[in-house]
Amino acid sequence: MSKSEQYWQSTHEDIPHETRNILNQYLLSLKLANKAEATIIKYRWILERFFCGCSVSLKEMRSEDVLKWLNVFSEGKKPKTIDLLLSCLSSFFQFCQEEEYLEKLLIKKRWRPKIPNALPRYLTEQEYARVKLAAESLPLRNRALILFLFSSGCRRSEVSNLNIQDVDLERRTAEVKGKGNKIRKVHFTEECALVLKDYLKTRSYQEGDPLFINSKGQRFLPHGIYSFTTRFGNKIGMAQSLHPHSFRHTFATNMLARGAEIEFIADEMGHSNLNTTRIYARIPTEEMMLAYQNKMG
Repeated sequence: MSKSEQYWQSTHEDIPHETRNILNQYLLSLKLANKAEATIIKYRWILERFFCGCSVSLKEMRSEDVLKWLNVFSEGKKPKTIDLLLSCLSSFFQFCQEEEYLEKLLIKKRWRPKIPNALPRYLTEQEYARVKLAAESLPLRNRALILFLFSSGCRRSEVSNLNIQDVDLERRTAEVKGKGNKIRKVHFTEECALVLKDYLKTRSYQEGDPLFINSKGQRFLPHGIYSFTTRFGNKIGMAQSLHPHSFRHTFATNMLARGAEIEFIADEMGHSNLNTTRIYARIPTEEMMLAYQNKMG
């Protein structure tokens, strides 16, 4: 494996050797804890910026030094970004305390910005119908991808990692690897199964091959899926960005509107915490509003 592929290792030459060793121990601990690759890369980038911008050595560092860097680096950034910076630093300093590199935590709870609980962005019934109708004229792979995103509620990374052997077209189920490498079973619609079957007929493949491939015959990667859906959304004139997570949010709200239990939706989406799923119960979908109007006038 090349250095560029070792995403859990920092090779930043501007960081002192001793500090970089501690940083790499922390990043390795995240990898061993099955944290997502994207999370580890993001945390590595933040910590590299921190140690390049804060000249005080780790052993002599105080809360005032951290806050000084934070105030400068977070200028003009959104509360969610500042909260991410604090989460990363807090996680790292907690690791340092547990490994006895630090005597106490350097992050103060009062530094946390207040973040309003934003509702997930999902497609209305009209937008949902518009996307599905427009997808009927797409090539089979793209249509199958859109139907799978809509009916399974999967993340784009989970869809990208699917192999043909993970999918049962007869039972309309798929085994996906979610966060923390946890395997779960998801379901998809009969329409999706039929289009997937037609799509696979256009290919020569083995069971271990990727379910979705790009024009070069290679695995359709998460950033490729993102680019496709956003371009497609722009092409058909969607008011909001048609990113893969909007399919996931739409799946959840549709399931909830049709009376599915929160626990079932959480299992399908791979939520380990039910509170993550309960946020969808706050969204007044058109079906819910219609039911209210029918009963209350």
